[in-house]
Amino acid sequence: MTPDLPEANESLLSTVAAPAIWAAHFLLSYITAAVWCAKVAGADGSLVAVQRAISLYTVLALAAIGLIGWRAWGRHRLGDSPPPHDQDAPGGRHRFLGFAGALLSGLSALAVIFSALASLFFGSCR
Repeated sequence: MTPDLPEANESLLSTVAAPAIWAAHFLLSYITAAVWCAKVAGADGSLVAVQRAISLYTVLALAAIGLIGWRAWGRHRLGDSPPPHDQDAPGGRHRFLGFAGALLSGLSALAVIFSALASLFFGSCR
């Protein structure tokens, strides 16, 4: 890569960071509910504490995904080349990876919201 691009010292991990945050949110949410129902509340226990915890996880995950998406959109907007970014040049690759990261961030944000909605539809562990 050319040294004038900001990603010269970065890896592809920034592209997959948003889906990884969604996966962590998904696992943390369902593990929290499972442990709460199995060890703390019992079969007829209320899920209010779990809903609050999942709400906190959701806010944190959406904030992190939003930051990642904002940075990826900034990469996509670098330069004055119009889409599609399919040139075999460092600038085209830079903008393509930024666009892909922004799209993955949007998809991950939707996935976080939909997985958090599941906790709102259940009032008890039953």
